[in-house]
Amino acid sequence: MLFAAPLAALVVRALADEWRAPALVPQAIGTRGIEIAFGGGTASTALATSLLVACASTLLAFALGWPAARVLGERRLRRPGLVFVLLAMPLLVPPYAIGSGLTEWFLRLGLASTVFGLVLAHLVVVLPYVLVVLLSGFGSRLTELEEMAQTFGAGRVARFTWVTVPSIRPTIAAALLLGFLVSWSQYGSSLAVGAGRPLLPVVLVPFVGTDPQVAATLALLFLGPAVLALVAATRLARAPL
Repeated sequence: MLFAAPLAALVVRALADEWRAPALVPQAIGTRGIEIAFGGGTASTALATSLLVACASTLLAFALGWPAARVLGERRLRRPGLVFVLLAMPLLVPPYAIGSGLTEWFLRLGLASTVFGLVLAHLVVVLPYVLVVLLSGFGSRLTELEEMAQTFGAGRVARFTWVTVPSIRPTIAAALLLGFLVSWSQYGSSLAVGAGRPLLPVVLVPFVGTDPQVAATLALLFLGPAVLALVAATRLARAPL
């Protein structure tokens, strides 16, 4: 109920062509918000670009964060704390500040307002989150399980497939989900780096103060992929061996 109540209010607001205070219900219901939101194809383009950037940055962050989390989790370094602080440093800086700093270099490299540039900008923000979550999955327990499998003759690929991944499957699902959601909702870096190629959060925010009906419509559009990602992560975490 706590989740359904604000969602229901959002649906009503998206369909309320006329809703003047102090009325508790709209005076007129219609599709004005949908027509404005999707008029010209801006929302559709922003949705497609946001999905592409979020998926790409999440997968890259996972590929880079896995070996780093493994090395830190198994304490192979003499000073893992210092390395962790350096890798997690972007968590302490506002995303817009990171994006503004990257924009200067991206302009010189021709990456500003490109999908690849947006993926790299999001990667800077997403990677620390994915690393922190993956870090919780590695440790002495997993190492012992892999060593036991090796004792019984399991090769590197077999150990990874039948021991490593199943043992930390919930951690993997959580890391992928958090990485996607961080990128999906990223406004600061998207605004700074992708000025000519807006993403869904950049399209949504200006309507919050100017046209609540359109903002509610875009918010529902924004909510859809996030809910699907949550469902997919839940299924991945519970998937059988």
